[in-house]
Amino acid sequence: MIHAIHANRIRPDKGSRSFSILGYIVMAAITLICLLPFWLMVSGSLSDETTVLTEGFKLWPNPFSLDAYRAIFQGWDKIASAYGITMLVTLVGTFIALLITSMTGYVLQRQDFAPRNKVSFFFYFTTLFSGGVIPTYILIVNYLNLKDNLLALILPGMLTPWFIMLMRNFIKSIPFTIIEAAKIDGAGDWRIYMHIVLPLSKAGLATIGLFIALNYWNDWYHASLYINSEALYPLQYLLYRMLSNAEYMKQAAAAGVFLEGASMPTETLKMATAIVVTGPILLLYPFIQRYFVKGIMIGGVKG
Repeated sequence: MIHAIHANRIRPDKGSRSFSILGYIVMAAITLICLLPFWLMVSGSLSDETTVLTEGFKLWPNPFSLDAYRAIFQGWDKIASAYGITMLVTLVGTFIALLITSMTGYVLQRQDFAPRNKVSFFFYFTTLFSGGVIPTYILIVNYLNLKDNLLALILPGMLTPWFIMLMRNFIKSIPFTIIEAAKIDGAGDWRIYMHIVLPLSKAGLATIGLFIALNYWNDWYHASLYINSEALYPLQYLLYRMLSNAEYMKQAAAAGVFLEGASMPTETLKMATAIVVTGPILLLYPFIQRYFVKGIMIGGVKG
C-alpha cells in the first residue's frame, strides 16, 4: 500500500521545480538585504571610532573595539536600574493593556450589545483627532499627580484604538455558537470571557501583546515629559541622554572647549545603543512568531 501511495504521488514538473528554485533564490536575497542593516549595526558597534569617522562603516569590524560598550556599561548600576524599570513597565503595562484591550474587543463584537457600532466609532474617532500634548500633560501632572511616577509611563499606552479594533476583528473569528452554547449551559459573561474567549484568542493576544510590549519597551518620550528623577529613568531615555551628552561633548571638543570625557565615541555609541535596546526583543520574537503570523492574518482579514 505504501508503494502504491508513492507511485500515485504527483511529481512536480520541470517548470514547477524551476519556479521553486527561483522563489528560494529571491527570498534568500530579500532576507540578506533585510539582515544587512542589522549586521552593519552590529559591526559598527564593535568598530573603532576613528576608523568609522575616516572610512565609514564596514561589514567586518577592523580594528575590533569594545569602546562603545565600555562607554555604555561604565555606569553599570544605572544601566541595571534602567533595565529593571523598563522591564517592570513593559510587563505590567502589557498585561493591563492586553486585559483591557481583549475585554473591550470582546464587548464590541458581541451581537447582543446594541450600541457596539456607535461605541466603535468613538474609538475610531480618537485615531483622527486627539487632545494634544499640553492637555495630556495637564491631565497626567496636575489632575492625576503622576509626576515622577511609573504610572505616568504605563497609563498612556494602556488603551490603543487600533489594537482594540484588531482584537475585535480577531474575536469575530470565534464561532458565536460556542458562546451561545456556554450561555445555555449557564456560564456567565466573565466565565465565557476567561474560559472560552481568551484560550481561543492566543494568537491575537500574542500579536497585540508584541505590539504593546514594543511600544512600552521603546518608549522614551513619556519619560522625557514626566520623569525627572534619574532613579526612575527607563533604559531608552537613559541611553538617549547618554547619546545627547556624547554629542554635546563632541561638539564642544570641536569648538576647542575641553570637557572631561570628550573622547567618548559617538558614532559607534549609537550602534551599540541600538544593540542594547533591541537585544531582548529579538530574543523574545522567535517564541511568539507562529502566533504573530496567525494573528496578523486573521485580524487583518476579518471585518
